[in-house]
Amino acid sequence: MPMELRKRKAPAEPKDAQVARKRTSTKASAPKVKESKPKAAETKKSAPKPSSLEVPTVGTVLDLEQYQDEIQLQDGTATSLKALLESSKDGVVFFTYPKASTPGCTRQACLFRDRYDNLSSTGLSIYGLSTDSPNANTKFKEKHNLPYPLVCDPSAKLIGPIGLKKQPKGTIRGVFAVNKAGEVLLLKAGGPEATVALVEKLVAGDSDAD
Repeated sequence: MPMELRKRKAPAEPKDAQVARKRTSTKASAPKVKESKPKAAETKKSAPKPSSLEVPTVGTVLDLEQYQDEIQLQDGTATSLKALLESSKDGVVFFTYPKASTPGCTRQACLFRDRYDNLSSTGLSIYGLSTDSPNANTKFKEKHNLPYPLVCDPSAKLIGPIGLKKQPKGTIRGVFAVNKAGEVLLLKAGGPEATVALVEKLVAGDSDAD
């Protein structure tokens, strides 16, 4: 009779190897879970829109809470349009000038100096307003004996909202007046003589001052 060949059994797999193989097969068969990426709308916060004030016109009553941005007097004292109005007797007048100690600005400042008593006679507080530094305005004031304060507004926080800022930079020569109640009495660009004349008309009660 022919001999029957018996198949040899494979040697038993060590238990440690069996456990390792099961773990591997489990990981391989596990479905991949896609990580959900946050939407662009969730990751990008919408930037707040800068608040912008419309340039007022004569007769507009300002919301003075919107005019509290810090500006400085030439001595470094922090203030604002609201604060200056509150400390005035009957309102404020700002004449704007492009640059301290230049010929046109010197002529304008000296005209307001020479007529200061009349211009302030009804209770209006007079101020020069520019983007100059406190140091530049202090020298300007002292050199020309100016009897009124000079306001420094290097970032045009007030010059811009009243419409007397040049684009892209610079200051338009002009004049801006507001009474104690916040009503705009005068807002106009003009030369050195014209700005003084406009305030004189306003003080005299001339309705055509605007």
